[in-house]
Amino acid sequence: MLARPAAQAPPWLLPLLVVLLLMSGICGLIYQVLWLRLLALTFGVTVHAAATVLASFMGGLALGSLVAGRLADRSTSPLRLFGFVEVSIGLFAVASPVVLSGLQSAFVRASPYLPESVFVGSLIRVVLSFLVLLVPTALMGATMPIVIKSSLARMEGLGARAGLLYAANTGGAIAGALLAGFYLIPRLGLSRGFLFAAAINTTVGLLAITASRWLPKTSVAPDQAASSITQIPPPASDRAALVVLAVAGVSGFASLALEVVWFRVLTIFLGPTSYTFTVMLAAVLTGIAIGSALAAPLLRWRRLDWMQALALLQFAGAALILGSFTGILAPGDAPVWLHRALASAGIEFAVGSVAMSLTVVLPASLFFGMAFPIGLRLWAGAEGHAAETGRRVGLFYSVNVGGGILGSLLAGFLLLPVLGSRASLILLAALYVGAGIALQLLCAPRRPLLTGLMTAGLVALMIQASGVPDPLEIIHRRIYAGRPVVWQDEGMQTTVAVVGGTNNRVLFLDGRHQANDSPGMTFIHRRIGLLPVVLHERPLRALVVGLGGGATPGAMSQFPGTSVDVIELSRGVIDAAAYFGHINFDIRKNPNVHIRLDDGRNFLQRVRTPYDVITADAIIPRHAGANSLNSVEYFRLVRGALAPQGIALHWNGGATEPEYQLILRAFVAAFPHTTLWGDGSLMVGTLEPLTLSRSRIESLLAAPQTRSVLGLMNVETFDHLERVFRASTADIRAYLGEGPLLSDDRPLLEYFASLPTIERDLTKIGRQSGDLIRP
Repeated sequence: MLARPAAQAPPWLLPLLVVLLLMSGICGLIYQVLWLRLLALTFGVTVHAAATVLASFMGGLALGSLVAGRLADRSTSPLRLFGFVEVSIGLFAVASPVVLSGLQSAFVRASPYLPESVFVGSLIRVVLSFLVLLVPTALMGATMPIVIKSSLARMEGLGARAGLLYAANTGGAIAGALLAGFYLIPRLGLSRGFLFAAAINTTVGLLAITASRWLPKTSVAPDQAASSITQIPPPASDRAALVVLAVAGVSGFASLALEVVWFRVLTIFLGPTSYTFTVMLAAVLTGIAIGSALAAPLLRWRRLDWMQALALLQFAGAALILGSFTGILAPGDAPVWLHRALASAGIEFAVGSVAMSLTVVLPASLFFGMAFPIGLRLWAGAEGHAAETGRRVGLFYSVNVGGGILGSLLAGFLLLPVLGSRASLILLAALYVGAGIALQLLCAPRRPLLTGLMTAGLVALMIQASGVPDPLEIIHRRIYAGRPVVWQDEGMQTTVAVVGGTNNRVLFLDGRHQANDSPGMTFIHRRIGLLPVVLHERPLRALVVGLGGGATPGAMSQFPGTSVDVIELSRGVIDAAAYFGHINFDIRKNPNVHIRLDDGRNFLQRVRTPYDVITADAIIPRHAGANSLNSVEYFRLVRGALAPQGIALHWNGGATEPEYQLILRAFVAAFPHTTLWGDGSLMVGTLEPLTLSRSRIESLLAAPQTRSVLGLMNVETFDHLERVFRASTADIRAYLGEGPLLSDDRPLLEYFASLPTIERDLTKIGRQSGDLIRP
């Protein structure tokens, strides 16, 4: 019996699918940004945590794509199925913050009964987070194969349709990344950001379900599906299609690994702020979207050899990758028109990020976008498989994403620490060359001349690889100003360098000054460590979050009877501390100091024996991740880890008055008794009113050992210490008044562009030293 012809698609179907996938892409990136922030609070901000979270996220996408492809082939209404998937994404996404918070609370309560091991704790978090994200991310991964199946049920041209839809989805992702990074998080917060994205998901789902009612249910016969797909261009053989599938996995691996390498290098030149990451991610997505959009009309050309085109794209991509580091601009190289455009949008501070991202990241990303729909067309349209389009699309997408999972993990854990950024870039370009060679061998019998030219091109690529600049050398010239590099390490967590001479050493983290051995800087860091142990009646156990150059815990360790624990994220920073032994009292060999590689918040959640003193050598407040060490939730963790008479000291590095007030207000919300010391940047929190005993301080000054310790912060009399006092709790509350509270939900500190730029003026804080109790 002859099969009934498939109904002609209504003219509005393809535009509708483009709009729906655009909106779905917006939600997908909003969720990704929000989940990464939430899971960083649960997991910590270690590179291991970030890589595992990303792998869990992408693993769900791959699984969803694989399963959805099979469901789409069996569905008589793929568009309706897509609608239900979108509504389900919104429901599960809204629930995810509540579930994650509950699991985190349960983990904290159970931590006293778990082994005191970073590995065990991380493993439990991995499993719990993966289970929470599995359903919503799998549903998100299902959308692309289902929509592509919807577009093909009554339309021709898999490659062209896939390219257009992929471009629309990626275009939505660009908007989602920018929307989340520049508006939703600073203006609405994480919780309402989830509600915003879920509302869009629900709208998309309802539109799809409603539109599906206007389409008749169909079951396209295999021969008709084949004819609708194979009209343009001719499909690949099974053997060639398998090669294309393998190339998709390699491309996914190399592209995600490249993003890690690019982001690590560009962060050094642009600064590790949340805006930098947002702009770089948007640049990658822009390249992919433009490339996919360009491929869509090209795929309608019937006479092109698309296997050969895909091979050429691999070689071209390798050349663009090898040339990407040459696009690292010097300060001030951005064109005038870009300054004007971003100034009109109110984000001129991001001009450096935009300019460098466009020159380094965008060209190769265009290649990623063009290659995907071409490879998908060659794989999904292979001979004899046209009736299984949904399943094959899902498999192709999952293999590509699976490769990306491996790429993101290995780039952070292996490539950068072992090979460095330059060698990693060359290796990843070589993977594209290998993929191109595999494809070219399939084309060699019918394209001998072009194959010969490609061989000559390989020689040119090898020559180009030898000329790839080393980012560390560029950093040495521009950031370190040609000063001698004593030691450096491109580690998993960060790029660490010790620069300068014997008595003029500077510690750089990701190209930013962290500490130095000058007398002024050494005094500041030593006082951060010494002031709380001097104020405490009997400081036996002390904790320092962040090692830096080691001057803070080193000074603490000199106070008699005090044992110091240090929590540091980066192994490279711990190794670099050996080069500052002359100011940190050689803490790596000090038996009173115990340095642990961990995330500060995670460690505080697992504290079993409370500390008498807790302080922090924290990162710059505007840097990415800084909000987690300045929010009211963090300060409450500190308060919970203190002994009843404990003292917490925290450095307030707010660059403007609004930033300073945000940090101070969060600290005051956690500590009922807060005082300010020094220049007003040292916040001291206690559970009871602070007692400053003249007799105790004078007895410390009378003993030679403790007198020398107090001398490290220029305290030789009781009056010297009293003059360090700046403001009481009453003074602070009068100064702060009402205002927003810095929280995990609204990390305003990292999104400083949304805050007023009012110069900090600490003379507004009055001084009432009589509020100090002096028994």
